[in-house]
Amino acid sequence: MKEVFTMWKYTKMVVLVAVSAAFYAALTIPLKGIPIIPGYTELRPGAVVPVVFGLLFGPAGAWGAAFGNVIGDFFGTFGIGTIFGFFGNFFYGFLAYKVWTHMGLAQSADDLQINSWKKVVNFGLVVVLSSLACGLIIAWGLEGAKLVPFLPVGPIISVNNMIACLILGIPLLGLLHARLNRWDLLWSAIMEQADNPPGPTPKLGTALVWGGVLGGFITGIALSLGIGVAIIPQVGSGALSPVALGVAPFLIIVLVGSLLI
Repeated sequence: MKEVFTMWKYTKMVVLVAVSAAFYAALTIPLKGIPIIPGYTELRPGAVVPVVFGLLFGPAGAWGAAFGNVIGDFFGTFGIGTIFGFFGNFFYGFLAYKVWTHMGLAQSADDLQINSWKKVVNFGLVVVLSSLACGLIIAWGLEGAKLVPFLPVGPIISVNNMIACLILGIPLLGLLHARLNRWDLLWSAIMEQADNPPGPTPKLGTALVWGGVLGGFITGIALSLGIGVAIIPQVGSGALSPVALGVAPFLIIVLVGSLLI
């Protein structure tokens, strides 16, 4: 994860953060008036931006997704949930570029031309993982803050993101990749290798992220339905809900996995 901090010394990367944030906000703000869960989530075709810009701009795309979501929230959904939206959208873009080359279907970070069935599958897997991670983080935060229950908000956010990315992602990536590559604006062409070192065990890290995301989602849904609630400890009257407590260890696994990639 070193690159998410070292990128700030590159002027082009800082500009790409601003571009990503502005583009994301511009696509989400007009649809704030069509809420799915009023005050927390809405119809979001703009949800394609974090994954595509994450692949193209790396950490700049991830930061842009986080800041762009905050900007968008000022126009209708700003509140405590914005904090969790910041981190959820950051990981939405972050995981897209981090796992792209570690599932055995893409060769390098700039190998982004979707010109084979393997690349299509790889893109689909990236979309599913990133979307689930985003929904998991936001739903856990809202559940823990006792604002909105994990179920249904987690699945709604994740499916909303998946639909936008699976329909619009490949065309948008195809439209932008060749041009940005020609202009040397892909993040892999901007940052030096020393500022973007590989993690110690990327394959293990990717597996942990998958396990944490899927395990967290399954646990959150099960506990929301009352399955296994009795085994979750209660600590004081103001403690986190059983759902939030049960999902928390899986978020730690996701974070550890991210550090290893």
